[in-house]
Amino acid sequence: MSNATLHSKVAVGLSGGVDSSTTAVLLKEQGFEVLGVTLWLMRGKGQCCSEGMVDAAQLCEKLGITHHVVDIRDTFESYIIDYLVDGYQSGTTPLPCSQCNKAVKFGPMLRYAREELGADRIATGHYARTDYDPDQGRYQLLRALDRNKDQSYFLYDLDQDVLGAVLFPLGEYDKAQTREFARKFGLHVADKPESQDLCLVEAHGSMQAFLDKYITPKAGEIVDLDGKVLGQHEGIHHYTIGQRKGIGISAPEPLYVVALDAVRNRVVVATRDRATRPSCTVSRVNWVSIAPPRTPIHAEVQIRYRSPAVPVTIVPLEGGDQVKLVFDEPQFSVTPGQAAVWYRGEVLLGGGIIDRFEDAASSSAG
Repeated sequence: MSNATLHSKVAVGLSGGVDSSTTAVLLKEQGFEVLGVTLWLMRGKGQCCSEGMVDAAQLCEKLGITHHVVDIRDTFESYIIDYLVDGYQSGTTPLPCSQCNKAVKFGPMLRYAREELGADRIATGHYARTDYDPDQGRYQLLRALDRNKDQSYFLYDLDQDVLGAVLFPLGEYDKAQTREFARKFGLHVADKPESQDLCLVEAHGSMQAFLDKYITPKAGEIVDLDGKVLGQHEGIHHYTIGQRKGIGISAPEPLYVVALDAVRNRVVVATRDRATRPSCTVSRVNWVSIAPPRTPIHAEVQIRYRSPAVPVTIVPLEGGDQVKLVFDEPQFSVTPGQAAVWYRGEVLLGGGIIDRFEDAASSSAG
């Protein structure tokens, strides 16, 4: 234990789950002065904001540390709920987690830690790692050692200030080891089931139920790439690109949603062989571990959290916050609103939000 570690204050984001709870214990064992912080995100019922808050309070009592509850429900409403509703209404499929991490969780928690708690570090239970590259003069975001649990994809939008202050102790371990630590320390959440859905889904029962609360369903047509009407839908916000099941039409071979046309209120479908994209543009780009390049670079990109990283050429566009991704091989289910995150090995280089693709399917979609 270094003298720098001893008595150093760290604010740990506590959701009440096994990951954040174990993070707090591990840091306390390492000699940090741990302060528990729970962000109150949602109005109404929800695992992270009711049961989770109680579990977090119980953990803090067990560890003999202070527990601070920060009410950021208005921020969550503005940055996440409005963001989701606006996105689905416009025919995109937004990814709330990366937006939430940047605008709702990490930034506000770091400010609160510094201004209210006198802590210069924060920590969470995410499975990721950080490092500092003296050659680049930048903090790097790295994949977790456990690739099955790696959550760096959702953290691509964090800035250098946050990366320089955040600790991810679980990035060095796998989930089984985390639960073993929790049992060793006698944590009552050691065997608590993992959350399988977004917090909004848990609170409302399903994404469709959540969206129907804010968006009035509007019936429209389901069409193929040639504009032929194949059926009817009850609202484009009930669909996402790449979807196969639950489309509501029958056909000789499987059909997939390939575009959502908000202007014409249409769901566009096609067979899988006609649903791939050779390229796409990405906006709101954040370069993490390297400075923004001026010329094209080659890397590997994930276009969804669970999709494999595939070879890609990243072409910077004018303005600095946009790039064009040219895939080595056309990719299925390239979805506007989702994050594209590019890596070189274990190092996360940057990422952004998929904006559009330009090919036959998109022009057919309007």
